[in-house]
Amino acid sequence: QVQLVESGGGLVQPGGSLRLSCAASGSGFGRNVMGWYRQAPGKQRELVGSIMNGGNTNYADSVKGRFTLSRDNAKNTVYLRMTRLKPEDTAVYYCRILPTGVWGQGTQVTVSS
Repeated sequence: QVQLVESGGGLVQPGGSLRLSCAASGSGFGRNVMGWYRQAPGKQRELVGSIMNGGNTNYADSVKGRFTLSRDNAKNTVYLRMTRLKPEDTAVYYCRILPTGVWGQGTQVTVSS
């Protein structure tokens, strides 16, 4: 079974930046559409953005212009660059293989003064 491991979360001040990584095991990574999701306490998990195997991206309105998805197929890794972070961005962030529904374990992002 393919496994996903997120990393890069932490505590950041409002307006700060952070880059999350999602490393995938196994082969065939470059053929998969990948997504980043987040879940805040008491809230449902929501889609942050997705990236096609060729690099085309889509973003939720709440993060558009601030977050950027990218991928390095040679490294089997998807990235989420977050800038101008807001307290409402605080959540556990997960990556996912969209066609199969495979999730990573999540990484905590806390935006606070």
